[in-house]
Amino acid sequence: MSKKIYVGNLSYNTSENSLRDIFSAYGQVDSVKIITDRDSGQSKGFCFVEMANDGDAQSAIQGTNGRDVDGRQLKVNEAMDKPRRDNNRY
Repeated sequence: MSKKIYVGNLSYNTSENSLRDIFSAYGQVDSVKIITDRDSGQSKGFCFVEMANDGDAQSAIQGTNGRDVDGRQLKVNEAMDKPRRDNNRY
């Protein structure tokens, strides 16, 4: 089962391909998704990386947290599920 990792403090110039290259050193990368502003398309400075399994994800977190990429120190940890919104409020 894949494991999702949060990667913060990204440079606006960091690409999904460069992140895939960095994280693939720790195991199989299923996906990389840089989060962008809906209106401008500009990176919001963070992304999510999905690793193939928990062991690879833990290795990637330990190996990349604090690493300098494009002049910024990455903040890497296990992604937390976003709380669900209650759209039925009155």
